[in-house]
Amino acid sequence: MNAWFLAAGATAGAVAAIHAVAGGRDVVRPLLAGDLPDEPRRVLYAVWHMVTADLVLAAAVLLWLALGNRPGGDTIAWILAAHFVAYSGVFLTVSLAAGWSRPLARLPQWMLLLPVAVLAAAGAA
Repeated sequence: MNAWFLAAGATAGAVAAIHAVAGGRDVVRPLLAGDLPDEPRRVLYAVWHMVTADLVLAAAVLLWLALGNRPGGDTIAWILAAHFVAYSGVFLTVSLAAGWSRPLARLPQWMLLLPVAVLAAAGAA
């Protein structure tokens, strides 16, 4: 068993759960109650659900990799690590570009996503 992949998968699972619960409460409810036109509001709602599915599937793959020596497993892990680095980078870029005070704390999702990348990379190394 690869403990790094196990930790990455468990962390990604926790991120997915936080996304579903806190994101539903803090992001989706206000979004759906807002005054955006219906079509862009529904597209954003669908994208939120797509990210939920993405996070759950990434967690499942990392846990699957943890359970045994899988052919191509290291390559898959590196791709998932890059995926989570990209997600972190998007949140960092959006936060820093907003011109907020304390921008790194305003959208702290990067702090949840980056550890998954580090753990997956450590398991693949």
